[in-house]
Amino acid sequence: MAMAENAIRVVNLEKNYRKIKAVDGISFEIPEGEAFGLLGPNGAGKTTTVRILLTLIQPSAGSAHIFGMDTVSQSDRIRQVAGYVPQGISVDGEITAYENMLIYSKLYGIPSFQRKGRINEVLEYIGLVERANDLVKTYSGGMMRRLELAQSLINRPKILFLDEPSIGLDPNARIAMWEMVRRLREEFGTTILLTTHDMVEADTLCDRIGIMDKGRLAVIGTPSELKSAVGGDVITISAKNASLSDVMGQLGYETIAEPLNGTADLLVKNGETAIPRIVGEFQGKGVELESVFLKKPTLDDVFLKYTGSRIDDGADWAQTRKTRATYGRMAK
Repeated sequence: MAMAENAIRVVNLEKNYRKIKAVDGISFEIPEGEAFGLLGPNGAGKTTTVRILLTLIQPSAGSAHIFGMDTVSQSDRIRQVAGYVPQGISVDGEITAYENMLIYSKLYGIPSFQRKGRINEVLEYIGLVERANDLVKTYSGGMMRRLELAQSLINRPKILFLDEPSIGLDPNARIAMWEMVRRLREEFGTTILLTTHDMVEADTLCDRIGIMDKGRLAVIGTPSELKSAVGGDVITISAKNASLSDVMGQLGYETIAEPLNGTADLLVKNGETAIPRIVGEFQGKGVELESVFLKKPTLDDVFLKYTGSRIDDGADWAQTRKTRATYGRMAK
């Protein structure tokens, strides 16, 4: 069986802004047809990496290739095979969906005699053809996001970059966006690179995940591989006015990370049978546990294991989500 061509190949990639390393020597490959996720908090370097791959900015060091094309010397060719849905709002609410699409078709150099047919084809595929001549400000937030996806598909891209694809969407619109992404892969074999810090989104959409933190790639693997690497079941315990670190040191429990605010995540085998023993041992040390919670490892636990902290929203992401939500309310 022949090996798939690499859609993306990144080697020792760096991006420096004065004294700040936004991307710090990362390397990875993505085979053609794969859905790959960069998971991490705001400021981890995810969007900077995507912008380098899209040829929007140049790296400070290292190299990046899209289907064998260098992002620095062959930027024009790369832009013809790539689509991009950014975090920020990229549709104009004061014009129609068709007019938004027409602008993008011109930007991508679609010949004039092909534009109308191509626009209607994509709008029909995305489920917006009946609203093509309505002002975009009358759309729901989910419809706007679908239009942004449609814009990215006008040039029939071989690779699609999605920066926080479900940002600001309500649960139903979020699921609908996920279905559209899955459909693109199944029907066209589109390679997808998405950035997210939504654990469920990453688990749902991605074949493999790279966890980024402070500009570096901490680990890469399939969701199941990464969760298995946590090493057993996770029991979260919390105690009031007690030093869990001292007690756990005495009892010899392994944790995902250092206890924080009286809460700790213990790694155990056979969690169901371990709970009574754990409660008894802590009581024997004079520690009254307020709560004990058993769960299977999640990607959030994986992130904690490899970075030492829980993932959080971050100000920029939260502001973008708020902007989208406000835009959606104004549209109604």
